[in-house]
This record gives sequence, C-alpha cells and structure tokens, in this order.
Amino acid sequence: MPQATFYVLQSDSQQERFAFACKLIEKAYRSGQFGYVLTDSTAQSQLIDNLLWTFRAGSFIPHQQYSGELPALENVFLIGSMAVPESWQTLVINLSHQIPQNFPQAKRILEILDNSEATKEPGRQRWAQYKQAGFDVTKHDLDKAVD
Repeated sequence: MPQATFYVLQSDSQQERFAFACKLIEKAYRSGQFGYVLTDSTAQSQLIDNLLWTFRAGSFIPHQQYSGELPALENVFLIGSMAVPESWQTLVINLSHQIPQNFPQAKRILEILDNSEATKEPGRQRWAQYKQAGFDVTKHDLDKAVD
C-alpha cells in the first residue's frame, strides 16, 4: 500500500521547513534511497539545491536539478517543479503546494508542512486526496524546532 507521511513543524519558518527537508533527504540517502524533491518553482529548486551543499558540514548527497532530462545515474536525488519521472516515483518529498502529478504511482510521499495556514490548508486537501486514493496516511507533529 502506498504511504503518505506528513511532518508538521511547530514553526512557521520556511527556512526551518527547508532545513528539515534536507535532513530527511540525507536520512533517505544514508539508508540507500533516492527520490524526487518536488518544488513550486525553479527558484525554490535552486534554493534546495544550494541548501543540500551547505546545510551540514561534511554532508554529501548526490543531487541535481531536473529540467526534463534524466541523469545518467539513477542514484541521485532530483529536485524540480516538473512531474516526477517514472524511475523516481519510489520516494517523493513534496515541498510544493500541489499534489504531485501521477501521485498514485508513487510508493512513498513525504509532505513537510510548516505551521502557517498558507502551507497547512493545501496540506489538508492533499491529505484527503491521498486517503481517497487508498494511501496509508500518517502525521508526525514535530514538537521542537529543527536543530
């Protein structure tokens, strides 16, 4: 059964939301997983790309921005605002305000929400869409600030 996991930060800081995303990406990479980071725009993709180089000293996560052309290697995280390529649908980290196109093909979707209504309201709508599509949906409230 496909899964959608929502992480809700106590803060309404977009910076903390993106820092938490980097930590989840790093955790996935260290466990041997790769996937797609869905953003709202090219500018947001560039921001995440830059953060993955700098968020933690000594951290290395193979990644690149996606502009429609698939990379030579599949063992990278792709970052983009385009539809998730088929080979990267195993793990989708959704930072956009939209539900991923073709989301029923995804095996696991991680949603990261901050505590602002601008983020939470579209998140509630996606929650309902995932449930309706038969996903196992769970939520984790993060009680403390991202370290």
